[in-house]
Amino acid sequence: MKNQKSWGAFAAGTVLVGATLVGMPSLYNFATQGSEQLSFANSYTLDHPHNACGTALVQQDMNDVDVQIDTYPSSQLGGDADRFTSMMNGDIDIDLQGSSALASVHEPIGVLDMAYVFDGPDHLFRWFDSDESDEVIGEFEEETGVKVLDIWYQGDRTFSANQPIREPADLDGLRIRYPGSPAHLMSADAMGVEPVAVAVEEVYMALQQGIADGQENPIAFTAQNSLDEVVDYVSLSRHAVGSQLVVVADETWERLSAEQQEQLHISVTQTRSENRTCAEAEEEEVLTRWAEQGSPVVVDDVDREAFREQTLEYLENNLSDGELETLESIRSVADES
Repeated sequence: MKNQKSWGAFAAGTVLVGATLVGMPSLYNFATQGSEQLSFANSYTLDHPHNACGTALVQQDMNDVDVQIDTYPSSQLGGDADRFTSMMNGDIDIDLQGSSALASVHEPIGVLDMAYVFDGPDHLFRWFDSDESDEVIGEFEEETGVKVLDIWYQGDRTFSANQPIREPADLDGLRIRYPGSPAHLMSADAMGVEPVAVAVEEVYMALQQGIADGQENPIAFTAQNSLDEVVDYVSLSRHAVGSQLVVVADETWERLSAEQQEQLHISVTQTRSENRTCAEAEEEEVLTRWAEQGSPVVVDDVDREAFREQTLEYLENNLSDGELETLESIRSVADES
């Protein structure tokens, strides 16, 4: 009961209305005070699509079944690893987590964050909504005691650097900042990147001072964090489909009524569409602005097929058995047309 096959398509005409900032710790507050009060934590700012077009919509929907959701943005309740530990301990009810972070407790799920395993967001959602994902998600839930409600899209990870990157050879000698998780570092190895370990808060300074020659993140993230000020080129490699899993603690799930469980699941799944629309609109706005101002230069003629072939060959030869099974299940529902 995890996907759109169960709940149907997103209702036409759904809009975000009247969210009011009420200060910390709760992000949004609507009139109804629910008999159940749940925390929804994440690492994103108030204006990020995961909040503005994500958690806010879920909050509205849950008021209808007497549940109040308080959203804690910007890592208020800790970084990804700390929050997930808190969730397993029963201190956080709902969270947004990247699969690379979750791989610390269940390695195979980290493949979702690796380079070129998905061809795009349609492929991501097709896999998640298919029977092929059942084993991966089911084993994760069994091992962690945490339920996966759905997956939200946050933009494709792509390179920005002090020189254009059009083909694998262009990465030779470049020091690219990567997140320090095993899943991301495996992707760096597969693409032929020399990864630089820099905390996300220090990426701007690392680029400015030449500690790193470039970085990789979704386009909107690059703009939101002013990283476009310290790179000359953004090369649209689109090497990883950025996504976040919406997870809920089993203890929380079990204390909800059947009606509340159903509404939460429906709301999170239906919100996926609005969330994606907002993420894609924000990316388009950034690309338009960059084109108008002439910097950074956007490089669109990237040989993504060359990167894909090299990366997938490396992954197929270096993943663990469990990770390889996940990769094979993902690629089995790729659109070959």
